[in-house]
Amino acid sequence: MKIIRIAFFTMAIAMLAAVLISLIPSDKWFIRALDLVREPMSYLAGLLLLLSLLLGGSRRWMTIAACVLVIVINFWRIWPYSFLAETQLALGEQEGEAAAKQCFSAMSVNVKVENEQYALIINQVRRHDPDLLFLMETDSRWVENLEPLLSEYDHVDRHPQPDAFGLVFATRLPVVRTNVVENTHRDTPTLYATLQPAESRPIEFIGLHPKPPLPDWNTELRDENIANAGVQTPDRLPDAFVMGDFNDVPWSRTTTEFRSTGDWRDPRIGRGTYPTFPADVLLLGWPLDQLLVKGELEVVSFEILPDNGSDHRGILANICAPT
Repeated sequence: MKIIRIAFFTMAIAMLAAVLISLIPSDKWFIRALDLVREPMSYLAGLLLLLSLLLGGSRRWMTIAACVLVIVINFWRIWPYSFLAETQLALGEQEGEAAAKQCFSAMSVNVKVENEQYALIINQVRRHDPDLLFLMETDSRWVENLEPLLSEYDHVDRHPQPDAFGLVFATRLPVVRTNVVENTHRDTPTLYATLQPAESRPIEFIGLHPKPPLPDWNTELRDENIANAGVQTPDRLPDAFVMGDFNDVPWSRTTTEFRSTGDWRDPRIGRGTYPTFPADVLLLGWPLDQLLVKGELEVVSFEILPDNGSDHRGILANICAPT
């Protein structure tokens, strides 16, 4: 029993040290990666706290205190994405008003470049039949297998890459122009599209997939990519939305700054974190795939889709544009 109490104390202190390190304003990958695990770390701290109360012992209060600090600091950072915070978007509450606007569905999926379960992704897309589709990690094999599906769309941009940063953009909405830009690095493209929904003023779409924090790959370029995506849209239109695998969580300083400086709104705020990765362990996962809107765009619905064979869950939204 003593060994278990010591192990619990050691784990609690290690988590507290990690949480305190995560507050350092640094671009080092191992510091920024700690942002990703705030939610599962809090669950583990809560479990340790309960077990320490049951086990007793002279050191249990130190373990409990460390676990409480871990939970409090993490919850402070995640707070906007809890059901206790105020929402930014009304979602289904505006369905009646949305009927008078030009509405469309949009779906994004990171298919995982090594994944060969093409049919699962294709069937899920066909089931929801989105008006706009943004796929990430598409290499030439993926593009080839997707062709029967892509042929059902009026406009398709194919940007396959042999690594994990290929893109496919397909839509039935009228397209004014599209452009693929290397904001920060040659193999992490960002897609921009200017769309003209019927009886609506034009809107811009941003498809984003920067690199994650990894050994030998700090987050300076990822953060710059995210920041550039919001300010370098070709037409500078007031109404825009962005979807994609940010390889970042919405409560990080990078995405928080992106949201606040660009006046973007997030349907997750006030509702929950909606984790998307890893797809088969969402309780211990984190929300890497995101949707944000700005201007007068409204989000009528937003959901995380069921498992589709990839390591990411897809996201689906119904969006309404002003007329």
